[in-house]
Amino acid sequence: MAAAAPPAPGREAYAGTTLRLDWHRRHVALVTFTRPEECNALSVDTAFDLRQVFELLSRERPAALVLTGTGTAFCAGANLKMIASPDAEFFRDPMAFRDKFLAPLAQLFDSFEEQPYPIIAAINGYALGGGCEMALSADFRLMAHEATLGLPEVGIGAFPGAGGVQKLIRHVGRTKALEWILLGSRISSEEAMRAGLLFDVVNADQLLARALDLAERFTTVGPNAVAQAKTSIYVSEDADLRTARRFGLEALTAQAGTAEWREGVMSFIEKRKPRFWP
Repeated sequence: MAAAAPPAPGREAYAGTTLRLDWHRRHVALVTFTRPEECNALSVDTAFDLRQVFELLSRERPAALVLTGTGTAFCAGANLKMIASPDAEFFRDPMAFRDKFLAPLAQLFDSFEEQPYPIIAAINGYALGGGCEMALSADFRLMAHEATLGLPEVGIGAFPGAGGVQKLIRHVGRTKALEWILLGSRISSEEAMRAGLLFDVVNADQLLARALDLAERFTTVGPNAVAQAKTSIYVSEDADLRTARRFGLEALTAQAGTAEWREGVMSFIEKRKPRFWP
């Protein structure tokens, strides 16, 4: 895996108990999950660290964010130690499990859509359960050839509860969602690519570089235009045609006349590359 670049001048890094935030050059943020001994399992701490990252990025405003893991896993799902012991609060109290872990996690994954920059999941290994739900919440997914994803919860008497069901249907359709979820299937990178779930499949040693190259492409386009377009896509997925069209009309109207809009138009007229980022 390629080494992360040192923090860019003026850019704030973050090191939590489950992940770290670095900067690739100036405008691309990279989050790496750093608990390979636990297969980067999801925990209350993971959710806390991700919220801290999004809070920091709301001030720093990257062109794109890349998520990846260390070791054999991207994220192998919830840490079952939280609920496996009869003495654990989440084992004894399903409502506490919902209110303190599952619902906040689902809200966190939903917030991926609301970030004004693209989020890219570079799936280096296992992305199972909640880890798969996190990858499904990203805007783009790349997988190493050897990586595996899936929602295997039925195998332990559960099912995906943090948005995986709803997002998988939207990505691959009802038939595939029924197959993969009800059978608890482990999905290879090749099958995921055929189903239209992935942007690319590459060798493991090329995965991070490929994801960062994709992220770099967003430094050449207008950040506010990307944010508005991303929001319009997600609104259009759930709204009726007329509502979605009206939203797009108002979004473009808001963009028209901004400094970003003027820079884009003038660069085209002057036959030069636009300067959207300092």
